[in-house]
Amino acid sequence: MERVVARGPRNLLRQIREALAGGGPAQDRLDKVVRVIAGSMVAEVCSLYLRRAAGDMELFATEGLKREAVHVTRMKPGEGLVGEIMRQGRPINLSDAPSNPHFSYHPETGEDPYHAFLGVPLLRGGRAIGVLVVQNRTERIYDEDEIDDLQTIAMVLAEMVAAGEVVGQAEFKGVELQPHRPERLKGMRFADGLAIGVAVLHEAPVAPEKLLADDSTHEAKRLEQGLQRLRRQIDEMLDGSHGLVGQTFEVLEAYRMFAHSRGWNRSLEDAVRSGLTAEAAVERVRSEQRVQMSQTRDAYLRERLHDLEDLADRLLRILAGETPGSRVLPEDAVLIARNLGPADLLEYDRTKLRGLLLEEGSSASHASIVARALGIPCVGRLQNLRDRVNAGDPVIVDGEIGEAFLRPRPDVIEAVQARAAVREQRRAEFDRLRDTPAFTRDGGKVTLLMNAGLAVDLESLEMTGAEGIGLFRTEFQFMVAEELPRLDAQTALYARVMEAAGDRPVTFRTLDLGGDKVLPYLQAEREDNPALGWRAIRMGLDRPALLRMQLRALIAAARSRELQVMFPLVATVDEFRTARSLVDRELAWAQRRGRPIPERVRVGVMIETPALIWHLDALLPMTDFISVGTNDLMQYLFAADRGNPRVSDRYDLLSPPALRALKTIGDACADTGTPVSVCGEMAGRPLEAFALIALGFTRLSMPPAGIGPVKAMVLSLDAGAARRGLTAALKSGAGSVRNEIETLARKLNVAV
Repeated sequence: MERVVARGPRNLLRQIREALAGGGPAQDRLDKVVRVIAGSMVAEVCSLYLRRAAGDMELFATEGLKREAVHVTRMKPGEGLVGEIMRQGRPINLSDAPSNPHFSYHPETGEDPYHAFLGVPLLRGGRAIGVLVVQNRTERIYDEDEIDDLQTIAMVLAEMVAAGEVVGQAEFKGVELQPHRPERLKGMRFADGLAIGVAVLHEAPVAPEKLLADDSTHEAKRLEQGLQRLRRQIDEMLDGSHGLVGQTFEVLEAYRMFAHSRGWNRSLEDAVRSGLTAEAAVERVRSEQRVQMSQTRDAYLRERLHDLEDLADRLLRILAGETPGSRVLPEDAVLIARNLGPADLLEYDRTKLRGLLLEEGSSASHASIVARALGIPCVGRLQNLRDRVNAGDPVIVDGEIGEAFLRPRPDVIEAVQARAAVREQRRAEFDRLRDTPAFTRDGGKVTLLMNAGLAVDLESLEMTGAEGIGLFRTEFQFMVAEELPRLDAQTALYARVMEAAGDRPVTFRTLDLGGDKVLPYLQAEREDNPALGWRAIRMGLDRPALLRMQLRALIAAARSRELQVMFPLVATVDEFRTARSLVDRELAWAQRRGRPIPERVRVGVMIETPALIWHLDALLPMTDFISVGTNDLMQYLFAADRGNPRVSDRYDLLSPPALRALKTIGDACADTGTPVSVCGEMAGRPLEAFALIALGFTRLSMPPAGIGPVKAMVLSLDAGAARRGLTAALKSGAGSVRNEIETLARKLNVAV
């Protein structure tokens, strides 16, 4: 059937507004809407379906089908062509709908004569809240212009429905326009703790206030100017003249790729030409791409969905004239984000930020590390989180078991409040232990140190009673800066850290950059496997000027104090030998110029690669101390990326292979008298720390929040009995001996 009238969506949308302006009963207004659409599209049938809260799709209005089917015809989730459109989130265009296997016949509608079928989803924020359908008797395929027109109508209609312009909100009771029911989401624990607050969307999109353009030419010009500003902003970020805090080079490359993409630009321009404002065009294209990319089987493309979201949000803020960093947090805020960089988190007022919920991420991500350092409960890997929460919703972050509660019931809130009160009591107990030395019941001394990397961490030294800083991550200063920190800036930070520590020891880890910690102002090539690529000490040795500048700053900051510095991700003895020679060169450089040098310099190495375990006989005589970085060591030992949720739980730290590897290191250090500590996340969990002490480790460095619980465990522990009890577990053929170690701890009355 030929399309007789081509009025375009802009005129059609004005007709819809005119039809609604007359007022009257809700059903009459809906009937006018579908009648106008059918006439404009030269369709014999136009039907509007909306989703009920239970998930059913209900026929709310129709022109062409039997009127008595309205509010009677309902389809279960996934039923029929309408259910398939909801599931896919994209149009279905058929010349003979009844012959399609997804077709669901409802005799009360009287749709038997109609063959041609075109249905499009009503998308709002990436969620399908309804379906708009046109049908004709003659078998035909609707052309691309017709599909485009109907999608534009559906997009605007979705906003009008949600805003109450089509019918009043009271008359739509039971229709799921946005999530409103209590939900419990299972995710992964990234940072311990409990938080109750209100949802704040990270970089939330600016909702378009105006959808229809008065002047399409003017809107096209606004769009082009906005795109130019966006491209310029992205280019400046990559060139280093305007660094974006906390974003990796790969993400920025994706930003630039999408910002310059002809397809994306063309889609936006076409949407504006159809009669939408520039903002509405961005929303429409974003919703369509979001649905398409979220359903692709390609993991890389699914990850790029986050980049597209950020890009669209950035363009919307540019069009609205907003500047970054202008948003203010409410009290008791819980930040909701798909993903987050570490410096992004630092930009928020931490006095008001109670918790963090992420749709993506990992427990080893830098946002998670920062959250733990700041004591902010964090749960990640919450599927479809952004689609299931609204700004302002009450939410609960359960960082103890890795769950999130959206719009929780009163009884759930009371239960979590009770648990939070118990946590406060335990925290008070830990505070009382702050100045108590960590001795086991059989008299063994255990040194409890703190991991740090931010200036704010230094406040925790006094509060936790830590005996020093066992790991200071120096790369955070580089990650939050807009350009490479100069020598004086590095020196000032290291001096401040030492001053805050007083007479307590501080161990500085040299830059652990590369992998997923690539800086926007440093050029880097994309690697297929960055975790095994050019990172940490490899980068430092290949760019000795960068490493020597840092060593020079550390030596200058120490002055007459003792300096402890260690190198990360050393894989060979030769790497450590070369790195240590750079320390000697910088000391000689300072002496030649009459500059103050440290009273003593101790140089160590982090054991993070399995190769060193079998070369300790050559390594240990060259080192002053070693530190075991269990995070990286275990991921390499088990060939399982700790940042990949599909494989990160494939191994247990309390397994015979892991424990035997650690025992090998500990025994070698004991034989040579080499001081050794454990500074991975493992050291900060009481049960794992119990196993470490049973293996013979007596120096543990951990996040600040772990010191109290681990100290309470140490004070209740008979280390000799623990060592004897662990012997059998080391010989086990099981994949994990966690249950056996828990049983041993209970048997020994250890507080784990």
